[in-house]
Amino acid sequence: MSERSRILDPIDRLSEIIFGLLMALSFTGTMSSVAGGEGGVNAVLVAALGCNIAWGIVDGVMYVLTTVVERVRRRGFLDRLRHERLDRARELFLESLPDDVRRVSSPKETEALLVRVRALSPDPRHRVVTARDLKAAVAIFLLVVASTLPPSIPFLLTDVGLAMRASNAIALAMLFVIGARLGRYMGRSPWPMALAMTAIGAVLVAVTILFGG
Repeated sequence: MSERSRILDPIDRLSEIIFGLLMALSFTGTMSSVAGGEGGVNAVLVAALGCNIAWGIVDGVMYVLTTVVERVRRRGFLDRLRHERLDRARELFLESLPDDVRRVSSPKETEALLVRVRALSPDPRHRVVTARDLKAAVAIFLLVVASTLPPSIPFLLTDVGLAMRASNAIALAMLFVIGARLGRYMGRSPWPMALAMTAIGAVLVAVTILFGG
């Protein structure tokens, strides 16, 4: 699948799963101190799911909002390049280039590229929010909510003490795999990022246990 055809890029997808996992850990890690019985366990699981549903909605809405802001900002920038004097447009264009690209681009190359950009016709559709944005928001919501489920399953199958340890192990294993995927996406060895993500989860577990989990 090409990068363009993906609704969310790997960083967005994995980041949302990490966020949901850490949210779930913050609830399940304190299960022993707040759950006095089956009803208490169910209450905490419902609270964890409800919190992730709420944050999934917030994350999805914020994704659409930031995407819209960036899209409008980019269109405004292109409009400025078209309508500013050539010397001012050249200055704005150079400022927008990454440092590495600016260092290896000759004045002739940047000038030719600027001329082509200024010649682009404005997009007549001017859609602020697209169907792709809404699909991405739904995908974010589902990722955040779904990431709550694996660490919660042990609490439905066994007693609280054993379930907490199993839940923590599942979450840490998921963080390890996600970290490895992030490392590969960065073009580096997967192990440092996998261990770093696992360490973050372990610290959160340790903190919740320290405070009575």
